[in-house]
Amino acid sequence: MESPQVLKIDMQSTKARKTKVKDILITLPKPESDKSPYFDLAKKYNVKIDFRSFIHIEGVSAKELRKEKVNLPVYTAIILTSRKAADHFFRVCEEMRYEVPTDLKYFCLTENIALYLQKYIQYRKRKIFFGKQSPADLAEVIKKNARERFLYPCSDVATEDIQNVLQEQGCDFTPAVLFRTVSSDLSDLTEVFYDVIAFFSPSSVQSLFKNFPDYKQNNTRIAAFGSSTQKAIEEHNLVLDIPAPTPEAPSMIMAIEQYLKQVNK
Repeated sequence: MESPQVLKIDMQSTKARKTKVKDILITLPKPESDKSPYFDLAKKYNVKIDFRSFIHIEGVSAKELRKEKVNLPVYTAIILTSRKAADHFFRVCEEMRYEVPTDLKYFCLTENIALYLQKYIQYRKRKIFFGKQSPADLAEVIKKNARERFLYPCSDVATEDIQNVLQEQGCDFTPAVLFRTVSSDLSDLTEVFYDVIAFFSPSSVQSLFKNFPDYKQNNTRIAAFGSSTQKAIEEHNLVLDIPAPTPEAPSMIMAIEQYLKQVNK
């Protein structure tokens, strides 16, 4: 990473920037398994790939939750959009010494999240509903249970999609911030330069500039996954070289590989 002056988008064309890539920084935690496709990519194209999470999650304490006047016993249903949401819900319940009732209804964004609940409850003895992938998938089942009092555990950067679905169905619900996305300390990267940096969330982009306010892109190629991440790249006047997903590259892995095919000939 270097400092002063941010590179403006029109200073260099992405075509002129297409030079050989020797190293890549993925702004995510290092995969636990050696079978990650990133390792296959590194071997195939003889590039060094490092992992460094630019953000991390911090749980909101039970004390903070009480200040927000979130009274767990009044809720008859809970909406879970991620495993982290489930983890922090049960963590808060334990901190508050609240025994989760057996008749609590669980509405999960996906089946994987629903199955994850086995870590905390007896799955077959609970009322659990789940969608396929999007909040809209849950709309129909939520509509049939609109009289429930819903608790929606979320992060401080949660999207409004789930809340919009609940509002459309006229549900009684309370969003409760149980965990926060926080910028990580990246001081160990002060003198490090990468040919490619891959971002997966606006928060990661914000973390870069929080740690390095005068960051200068130079010839570092930026990869960004998702429209909101790409918007954050644009707002910071960075050049976006590797967008994902695209029709040709629905994943970040595929997008980076297509780029490597062009520049690492």
